[in-house]
Amino acid sequence: MTLQVDKFKAKLIGGGARANLFKVTVNFPGYAGGDVEFTSFMVKAASLPASTIGLVELPFRGRIVKLAGDRTFDPWSITIINDTGMTVRNAFEKWSNGINGNKSNTSLSNPADYQVDMSVDQLDGQGNIVKTYDIRGAWPSVISAIDVSNDSTNTIEEYTVEIQYDYWEAAGITS
Repeated sequence: MTLQVDKFKAKLIGGGARANLFKVTVNFPGYAGGDVEFTSFMVKAASLPASTIGLVELPFRGRIVKLAGDRTFDPWSITIINDTGMTVRNAFEKWSNGINGNKSNTSLSNPADYQVDMSVDQLDGQGNIVKTYDIRGAWPSVISAIDVSNDSTNTIEEYTVEIQYDYWEAAGITS
């Protein structure tokens, strides 16, 4: 088989999906406040979510039969650029404090009060949505530290938020 660059380029529709063309939509519960559009602009990095189908190994007459087990969903992380008003961080901290109060150690007992749906969209070169992942039953479990230092000049703060969720759905995929 000869190297046929033109055939390869013709099959790479749209020039290939680009890692920097994405949009994250974070819906905050009402008590947390949070500006959905502003947060979308401040999300610097995310990922298209993963899932894993577990493995059940069953011994059978000297062999191991491998069967599909339960599906699990790894935590989903987003990286956020911090503005001087700490707008997005404040909303995440209010959300987290509502889940379990820093001082009171009391919590919301109904998951519907603190879980929301979020999404991450893969975009094409014109900004059109190519694929959407809806992240269901999401809530922040970790809001990372922000390192500050006299050595850090001309750098903008950023931090990560680890999101736990029940499952994700992808457009065009049915079960």
